Amino acid sequence: MSDTLDTPLLPNFLAGRWQIGQGQGSTLFDPVLGTPLVRVDNTGLDLAEAFAFARETGGAALRALSYRQRAVLLGDVVKVLQANRDAYYDIATRNSGTVKNDSAVDIDGGIFTLGYYAKQGEALGEAICLLDGERIRMGKDPVFQTQHVFSPSRGVALFINAFNFPSWGLWEKAAPALLSGVPVIVKPATATAWLTQRMVEDVVKAGVLPAGALSVICGSSAGLMDQLQPFDVVSFTGSAETARLIRSHPAVAQRSVRCNIEADSLNSALLDPAATEGSEAFNLLVKEVVREMTVKSGQKCTAIRRIFVPRALYAAVADAIGTRLAKTTVGDPRNEGVRMGALVSREQFAGVTAGIEHLKTEAEVLYDGAAAGLVDADPTVAACVAPVLLGTQDPVKAKVLHEVEVFGPVATLMPYDSEGQAWELIRRGEGSLVASVYSADPAFIARAALELADSHGRVHAISPDVAASQTGHGNVMPMSLHGGPGRAGGGEELGGLRAMGFYHRRSAVQASVAALDALASVAAPWRT
Repeated sequence: MSDTLDTPLLPNFLAGRWQIGQGQGSTLFDPVLGTPLVRVDNTGLDLAEAFAFARETGGAALRALSYRQRAVLLGDVVKVLQANRDAYYDIATRNSGTVKNDSAVDIDGGIFTLGYYAKQGEALGEAICLLDGERIRMGKDPVFQTQHVFSPSRGVALFINAFNFPSWGLWEKAAPALLSGVPVIVKPATATAWLTQRMVEDVVKAGVLPAGALSVICGSSAGLMDQLQPFDVVSFTGSAETARLIRSHPAVAQRSVRCNIEADSLNSALLDPAATEGSEAFNLLVKEVVREMTVKSGQKCTAIRRIFVPRALYAAVADAIGTRLAKTTVGDPRNEGVRMGALVSREQFAGVTAGIEHLKTEAEVLYDGAAAGLVDADPTVAACVAPVLLGTQDPVKAKVLHEVEVFGPVATLMPYDSEGQAWELIRRGEGSLVASVYSADPAFIARAALELADSHGRVHAISPDVAASQTGHGNVMPMSLHGGPGRAGGGEELGGLRAMGFYHRRSAVQASVAALDALASVAAPWRT
C-alpha cells in the first residue's frame, strides 16, 4: 500500500483559482481494498494570498448581501449538492469505507443542515445586522439610549476538520458562516479529504457563490494558523492534543482570534434505576447502544462510549447488547449484506486495536464480533474492526475507562448502585458532547437533565412516548446545540441561529433614539 505518483492529484481552490501543490503529496486509500485513490498536496501554495483574497474579495461580496440573499445562496448550494449525490456516495464508499446508511448520515446530513439554515436565513429578511435585546435608557432623559448589535465579522473562517464527517463537518460550519457573511476556508482531514474537495469543486464550478466565499486546501495544515488575523475565526474538530496546539498558537494566544474547539468525548448512556429487564426503557437503551457502536463503525464524536445500568441489570444488558451485535455483518460495504464497513485507514485500525487492549487492562470482554470474520474483506489489508463490548463490575475503581476514548465500534458497560453514584461516574468523563437517558419516568428524566446539563452539551432523553420520533443519541440536529464543556473542547456549534453568534461581533451602540431608529431599519431582531 505504498504511495504512487501515478495516483491523480486533487487540486486546491484558493485565491479564486484551482492550484496544484508542488510536492509529492499524501495518498488516500480505499480502507477495505487498500488500493490508492487520489493524492492531496498544498506544498508551495501562497497561503497569504489565499487568506487575503477570501477576507477581502469574498468577505466584501458576502457582506454586500442581506441575510435573505445569502440564504438564497445556501439554497443554491443545496441544489448543486443534491444533483451530485450519487458521486458523493461512491466517494464515501471508496474513501471512507462506509455502508450506504452511514454515508447518508454524513452526506444527506450535511445537505439537510444547509437547507435548514437557508430557511432560517429567509426569515431574517433584508436585514444586514442583528439587534441583541431591547434598547436600554442611559439616564433619566430617554433621548439617549444603548442598543446591542451583532454585525458580521470582517474576517475569514478557517475550518480544520476531522476525518469522520468530510461532508457534514464542512457544511454544518459553513452554513452559519456564509449566512453570516463570513467567507470560508476549509482544511479537511487528509485521510478522507476527497469528498470535501469534490463537494467544493462542484459548488465552485456551478458558480453559485461569490468569488472568495469558499476555498478548500487539502494536505498539510502547516502555515494555516499563521495566516489568521485578529478578526478571523478558527473552528477545529479533532483530538485534544491538536486542540492544545491551536489554543497556544500566537494567532489565538496573542492576536485573540476567536476559536471554537470540539475535541475528545466519553459520551454516556444511562438506564433508569427503576427499569426492569425487557421493559421499554431497557429495550430502547439496548437498541440505541448497538446503533451508536456500529454507525460509521463507531467513528462519531457523539458515539456512546460508556453505558451505565442498575447493577441488577448488568448481566441482562450485556447479553441483550451482545445478541443484537451478533447480527452485525462487517466487511466490504459494496456487499449488500454488510451492515458495518471499515475504519477510515489502517492507521485508525492500529489505534483502535491498541486502544481496546488498553481498555482491557480495566475491563473484560463481554462480546467480540471478530469471531464471525469479515465479509469480502482481507483482514490483513482491510481497516475493519468488529464491534467489541467491554465491561467492568467495579467502575468506581476504574481510571482508564473514564479517561480513554477508543474511536471505533467499542463501548464499556458499567453498573451503578445509586442515582448519586451514576451522576458521579458520568461526570468522571470531565465533560462530554452528549449523554442519553432511558426512562419511562418524566421526573427521573428531569432530575437527570439537571444533574448532567452542566457537564454535557446535550442531554438526550429517550422515553417510550418519543421512541418513534426521537432523533438518536448521536445524531446532531442543526436546531439543537452541538459541543460540550471540559475535555469535549468547550465549544458550541449549531443550535439554530445561535451558531451565527460565532461569526458576528457584539457591540453596544449608544446614540439618540432617532439614530437607533435608523439602525433598526436595516436590522432584524436577534432570535435564537
